[in-house]
Amino acid sequence: MIFSAPALVYAESKKHREAEYQNKWCSAMCGTQEYRLEDKTRVDCLTSTHAIEFDFAYKIYESIGQSLYYSIKTNKKPGIVLIIEQPDKEEKYIIRMKQIAESQGIDCWLMYESDLNNFHIHPVKL
Repeated sequence: MIFSAPALVYAESKKHREAEYQNKWCSAMCGTQEYRLEDKTRVDCLTSTHAIEFDFAYKIYESIGQSLYYSIKTNKKPGIVLIIEQPDKEEKYIIRMKQIAESQGIDCWLMYESDLNNFHIHPVKL
């Protein structure tokens, strides 16, 4: 498996696992975690209205594709929760997400490391 240098840098700097963020947010939103589709793929969090993909900021493009796919398969609105652990360095990913989400009808939220202890919902205004 080949990794690019930027991906390795971000992967090494993660402070928490994606599952920790997913568990906190999805539980607070009364969603179903790891909802399994007939093709054996899994929606990170399925709520009554959204099929939501969680990813660290540097994986924004992957999360866009997955949220759209899960939306089609579940007939729910696509959503992304973008995990932000280094706000100063990750602003560029938030900007990119907003541009694409607005044109594709994807609802987005941000989740910060501090939300693991003191949860707040951070919807992204498009």
